[in-house]
Amino acid sequence: MIIELYTAATPNGYKVSIMLEELGIKYKVFKIDLSKGEQKEKWFLDMNPNGRIPVLKFDKKIIFESGAILYFLADKYNKFLPSDKNKRMEVMQWLMFQMSGIGPMQGQANVFYRYLDEKIPTAISRYQNECKRLYAVLDKQLEGKNWICDEYSIADIANWCWVRVYFWAGVNIDGLKNLKKWMNLMERRPACIKGVEIPKRETSKKLIKNVKKIIQT
Repeated sequence: MIIELYTAATPNGYKVSIMLEELGIKYKVFKIDLSKGEQKEKWFLDMNPNGRIPVLKFDKKIIFESGAILYFLADKYNKFLPSDKNKRMEVMQWLMFQMSGIGPMQGQANVFYRYLDEKIPTAISRYQNECKRLYAVLDKQLEGKNWICDEYSIADIANWCWVRVYFWAGVNIDGLKNLKKWMNLMERRPACIKGVEIPKRETSKKLIKNVKKIIQT
């Protein structure tokens, strides 16, 4: 059985490469060139009608949406997701917290702060402030513990992939000591170190150019 990962160098893409590295299973990577619109081509849309990465092909299954892929792999291999019903629900809550909160808000902060030529101060501050608020929620949750839900889980993987690049959105994390401690622990995990290099990211200058191209299409 060959596991195929269709992905790009983004926080959502890195979630899955980290998870696969944590599981220690073999997989083949197909890098999708977002700036060329490969994610909108028919062959890709046949896998994910929404035209977004990542997509995982597992045996005869095709799974899209990074959170769904994390859950599928965690459930399949019985790792990084508690078997206890209440603890499992807690992990799922914090996974959804990232999917519905940190991801969308930080994505907008990235666009208005980093990529748009026209700077709109009210939009920039609105999304940066919301990111900081969400980070503070995580910081509170991490008080007195190493991992978001006590044990390392897919909730940590999902949230870290976005929070680790807080600076790209111009967000300040001063005073969030629990968050910083957790980030340091995540950064030491071999799977996290390797996963954020799959696939390789472009230089900052090329990345900004390519994202601007994507925004305009």
